[in-house]
Amino acid sequence: MQPEKLTQDWRQQSIADHVPSAWKRPLVMLALAITALVVLAAREWGEMLHQWWNIDTYNHILLVPVIVGWLVWLKRDELGAATAKGWLPGLGLVAVALSLWTLGRITGINLFAHAGAVGAIMAAALAIIGPRISMLLALPLAMTAFLVPFGDEIIPPLQMITAEIAIWLTLASGVPAEIDGIYINTPVGLFIVAEACSGVKFLVAMVTLAVLICFTQFTSWTRRAAFMLAAIIVPILANGVRAWGTIYIAQSQGVEFAEGFDHIFYGWIFFAIVLVIMLAGAWRFFERDPEDAGFTSEELSAIPWITRLERFNASQAAILIGITILAVLAGIAVALTPAVAIAAPIG
Repeated sequence: MQPEKLTQDWRQQSIADHVPSAWKRPLVMLALAITALVVLAAREWGEMLHQWWNIDTYNHILLVPVIVGWLVWLKRDELGAATAKGWLPGLGLVAVALSLWTLGRITGINLFAHAGAVGAIMAAALAIIGPRISMLLALPLAMTAFLVPFGDEIIPPLQMITAEIAIWLTLASGVPAEIDGIYINTPVGLFIVAEACSGVKFLVAMVTLAVLICFTQFTSWTRRAAFMLAAIIVPILANGVRAWGTIYIAQSQGVEFAEGFDHIFYGWIFFAIVLVIMLAGAWRFFERDPEDAGFTSEELSAIPWITRLERFNASQAAILIGITILAVLAGIAVALTPAVAIAAPIG
């Protein structure tokens, strides 16, 4: 009977019962601030959610909130012993982010608007929990930036690079071919390195994963830089090899077979193979476990400039009011300023 009663009592407890009392007020303030900012930029959050769910280039972003939550969970013990304090200069960062959002809305540059919407939430978190705890959560806060869909801007150069790698390998493998930009003409037909074949979706996903691995597995900046460089170069080269493989297979099996094979291989297997190769090559150089990533409370106590920053602490209620006022002012600015399309929407 006793174990059953304990189980029942546990189920009757709410999540709030497991939150340290010192954290209940800051979390409520943070939730209210995030709500205000999401309501302000509802259009941008709707656009980003659409891109995450419906555009395969950005499907990996659906995992970013899970990654952020996991990284915060790793710091749960230290967070439980820490105290969140409002930080007045954080309002300046919120103002900068909302200015970027406003600029994006007015000019129609979606990348700016999306970055401003996400940046405002990151800045609000810093303003409400303060610099010390923000440093403790530096990695999950930084990973939040990857909620912004980016990569469309580099599709044209990636198409050209893929085409150059593919034509070089095609000629090296004995298949006669001619190239004109992103068009490769072979005896069995004309191949086009389309936007979907540029490799951008694997590149941006690999960069996101690489940042996570660099700061959870490595302590050496040299190894971090080497892994990041590999995370950029390897997917680009591998995508060129994939494009060549499609052309080469088409010479003997036909264009339709090659296209079908490429669709399956590229969509389900290719990225997994590249990822396994990357991780296998880096595995022996890993220097720590993810649980040891980031600063500890003791390390932060030894950093004097954090203490100096904390001289500008303020009440979290005042910070919330400030964020709300900034959000209202940004909304008014967008409403009163006519949109000026200075560039095609991107992002």
